[in-house]
Amino acid sequence: MNPSAGAVPWRPRHNPWLVTLAVMLATSMEVLDTSIANVALPHIAGALSVSPDEATWVLTSYLVSNAIILSAAAWLSSWFGRKRYLAFSVALFVVASALCGMAQTLPQLIVARVLQGVGGGGLQPLAQAIMLECFSPEERGVAMAAYGMGIVVMPIIGPTLGGWITDNFSWRWIFYINLPIGVAGLLMQEMFVEDPPWIAKMRALTIDYIGFGLMAVGVGLLQLILDKGQEADWFGSAWICWSAAVAAACLVSFVIWELRDKHPILNLRLLANRNFGMATFLIAVLGAVLYGSTAILPIFMQTLLGYPALQSGLAMTPRGIGSFFSMVTVGRVIKKVDNRLLMMGGFLGLGVFTWMLARLNLQITPADIAWPLVASGFCMGFIFVPLTTLSVSTLRQDQIQQATGLYSLLRNLGASLGISVMISMQVRSALAHQATLVAHATPYDLAYRTDSWRMAQALRGWAPLSAAGASLGMMYHEILVQAALLSYLDTFRWMAIICIVCCPLAFVFVKGHAPSGHIAVE
Repeated sequence: MNPSAGAVPWRPRHNPWLVTLAVMLATSMEVLDTSIANVALPHIAGALSVSPDEATWVLTSYLVSNAIILSAAAWLSSWFGRKRYLAFSVALFVVASALCGMAQTLPQLIVARVLQGVGGGGLQPLAQAIMLECFSPEERGVAMAAYGMGIVVMPIIGPTLGGWITDNFSWRWIFYINLPIGVAGLLMQEMFVEDPPWIAKMRALTIDYIGFGLMAVGVGLLQLILDKGQEADWFGSAWICWSAAVAAACLVSFVIWELRDKHPILNLRLLANRNFGMATFLIAVLGAVLYGSTAILPIFMQTLLGYPALQSGLAMTPRGIGSFFSMVTVGRVIKKVDNRLLMMGGFLGLGVFTWMLARLNLQITPADIAWPLVASGFCMGFIFVPLTTLSVSTLRQDQIQQATGLYSLLRNLGASLGISVMISMQVRSALAHQATLVAHATPYDLAYRTDSWRMAQALRGWAPLSAAGASLGMMYHEILVQAALLSYLDTFRWMAIICIVCCPLAFVFVKGHAPSGHIAVE
């Protein structure tokens, strides 16, 4: 049956908010797991007798499998049925979480994390599609505010929660905590979630083996390169070069294949839609800034300010608080204000408050970090909700399922790219600043000669014979610290500039309206 503009749009039998609670329980749990294990890595490495470098595979294995399944979520749900696939994903995630907690060796934990990524990969796009279809176009802004609670806030509070659980219980409980939440979500989904009529009509009759294979290899290698690139010195490593070549070949072949295939695993033609194409680009940028700053700030606080893991995680909490209040606020105003203006204001505010982080120094107090984070978190809601709403505003209702999978994939790839690029930029900027500062560490420089002499004089009372050498060592340490500080400030400035440049792109969108082509309820 072809959709018709005059058809009555489908509505679920149960209250949409009950459906929202059912799907967001499991989705919030999955999003939380993308960051909750970060601060527990030293504890995991010690418990399993591996190096910290080897322990990072606990993160990478999850991200790789998650990215592969995320990109195939729309096709898998059309093949198995969305409700059935959602239940399978939640059940697999819960079982894999239990296996993670029980792991006794690193290989066991990596296998369990791969399974966890497979189970969690489909939860974000499925939840987003279900919520967008349950609410009318006029109410989708409010629904996306609720969705944003889990997607934006959970990765921010993850390090804090992970640090608290690890310090007070055991690292194993960061996985065991998923069991009651997942079971509760599974029961609620069974009671309240239902498949709309077009899901059965859209069921895939053939399996796109070639498309899935190209996508799995290309996305998997790309994720691996982004996660391990900085450690391996990027293209200075032979395996990075070969992996990049294979990934590029697979992804280019995948795009060509999907555009020509009648039943693609990922409908790339949706990117030709003006609103959806721009939305996927901007959500990738937002993911890069959000996750990039979330990765940079704790490192800054631990290495330069001397914060322990739990305190550095707690320092990120203000952004989550700001995001929470933002979602509540934007849900109330989104029906009254042009979404494009909200989005432009959100990017502008995010850029301004990120620039404030570029004015930090080594004598700051926690409040100096907290207030810019609260404000930037508040601005994120004014980007995320209008952006998600406008992304599907000109798509048919039966296209939303495929669109959300592609949208979520670009957000996650943007996040991975943001983390890798920001960390790499910080490291290389530190080397550049170090070279500049060292050039002034010469007896011909008056400031250096004066400070070096004063430091040597101060040390003579403690170590008369080695005062000169100790003063040189302390001066070099100070150079390293100052170079690192300047590199972090440079990184924050670049993130701020990226946000401000995105402001005028809000007006590329056409004003949202109810999508035509609803499928009638029979």
